[in-house]
Amino acid sequence: MTPEIDIGARLKSARLARKISQRELARRAGVTNATISLIESNQMNPSVGALKRVLDGLPMSLAEFFAMEGQPAPRKAFYTADELAEVGKGKISYRQVGADLSGRALQILVERYAPGADTGRVMLRHEGEEGGVVIRGRIEVTVSGQARVLGPGDAYYFESAQPHRFRNLGKEPCEVISACTPPSF
Repeated sequence: MTPEIDIGARLKSARLARKISQRELARRAGVTNATISLIESNQMNPSVGALKRVLDGLPMSLAEFFAMEGQPAPRKAFYTADELAEVGKGKISYRQVGADLSGRALQILVERYAPGADTGRVMLRHEGEEGGVVIRGRIEVTVSGQARVLGPGDAYYFESAQPHRFRNLGKEPCEVISACTPPSF
């Protein structure tokens, strides 16, 4: 017996992959918003002709539609310490929550700075925002020419387009839990 294809979930997945709203797809396909909603919630089983007309609004052929993988599996929500992905080695270790951040808006890191570690004399700059909390040790954070030494429990949060750098001036490792958006590694 052939497994039943979830037309609604498949249509929603194809629509979202193209970043098209239900309203926009309805407009492009010449159907009502309710029709798209009913199909996606599996409350309406469209005829082949009706489905083709809706897919023309994406645009996508019937063959492409039925060749698609089913609805993507939900992303992993929980990670053990040994599942954090190392995205930088050396005097500064960046262990990232989740290996694949494609399509994600947020990056969470466990940062470890060895004594004397420095992100470099050239200040960092990139789009987005970042923030973090020092868990242990002390770190000097410089943002737009202002420097501050932060210790356990202290935090930072700034727009990443501002020139910034991080330095561990102490004799013990420093650990920071940070987040930035969008992911910048």
